[in-house]
Amino acid sequence: MNGQYNVGAAARLSNVSAKMVRHYESLGLLPTVSRTDSGYRQYSDKEIHTLRFIRRARDLGFSMAEIGELLKLWQNRRRPSASVRRIASEHVAALDAKMAEMAAMRKTLQHLIHCCSGDERPDCPILDELAQEHGGQGSS
Repeated sequence: MNGQYNVGAAARLSNVSAKMVRHYESLGLLPTVSRTDSGYRQYSDKEIHTLRFIRRARDLGFSMAEIGELLKLWQNRRRPSASVRRIASEHVAALDAKMAEMAAMRKTLQHLIHCCSGDERPDCPILDELAQEHGGQGSS
């Protein structure tokens, strides 16, 4: 790579849609890029590299706020690696919590599927469970 790329080329080279390239720029994850005389955005190799960084961070499930922090740390060569580790560790903890929630949902659904005869009769423990009024999160 060497040169200037329009948004379509930048999108292809970074494996990010053109819409997302513009979105990342609007969020400030990418600096405002130069424009041609006719107003088209021009992305350099540096922005392509940044877009790839963002894409990889998104693939790992980091939030836009986390990506913003990681980008600042990545661009700061004097950064303490402890800051990066903290962000990644907090993200892993959030993933673990989400996985535990999903495992509990899966277990409940498996139980309900087991209890449902799945025949021609109208009674269904799955629908009965969904119709139950439960206290706690998600109740109205």
